[in-house]
Amino acid sequence: MKLGIMQPYFFPYLGYFTLINYVDKFIFFDTVQYISHGWMNRNRILKHDGTPVYITVPIRKCPQKTTINKIEIQNSINWSGKIKGQLTSYKRRAPYYNDVISIFDEIMERKNGSLSLLNIESIKFICKYLDIDTDFEIFSEMNLKIEQVNQPDEWALNISKALGAETYVNAPGGKSFFDRIKYKEACIKLEFIQSLLPPYVQKIGHFESGLSILDVLMFNSKDIIKEMLEEFVIL
Repeated sequence: MKLGIMQPYFFPYLGYFTLINYVDKFIFFDTVQYISHGWMNRNRILKHDGTPVYITVPIRKCPQKTTINKIEIQNSINWSGKIKGQLTSYKRRAPYYNDVISIFDEIMERKNGSLSLLNIESIKFICKYLDIDTDFEIFSEMNLKIEQVNQPDEWALNISKALGAETYVNAPGGKSFFDRIKYKEACIKLEFIQSLLPPYVQKIGHFESGLSILDVLMFNSKDIIKEMLEEFVIL
């Protein structure tokens, strides 16, 4: 079994879905501390003039050490309406605008109060649209007994051990703090998957890479995106 573990991000970039598509089981790691100004409650799309702009989910004030699964959305603010308004920047130039708005509306109809669950349901919904059939788990709901964790890279290691995973796959950003020797000694293959983020026509005169999956969906058919998910290298 190939295992992937990531925090649940808000409409994450294509590489996140490349990882999900590559592994057999994917765990949403929602019990670590929430970090502000990250990708948990925001991402980037394009404005009318082609420059990136953030779309953001407002959250309620909380203690600094609050875990991801305890973060609550500030639903007294019409944030989803604001984001939908921001997405109108795609209306005239994106061929799949109506499809994306339908996806967005269906996700928002669920009225989540939990940021983590909003992100998880959004990601799973898009995976279903893209015919990604990876097995999903939410770490806080697994009641999984693992060995004591002493270093950051041991979360994935010990979860992999507990689940009997032969391979653990991580995004390339975490490569620097993983100790390959630990994984080798545990007979677990350690891989880092890097999406090639293939360019596509955004009709802005250049290509802006690494935007939210919403941007990818706006300009590409489901079949093309499925091909994009196969464009990666293993490090």
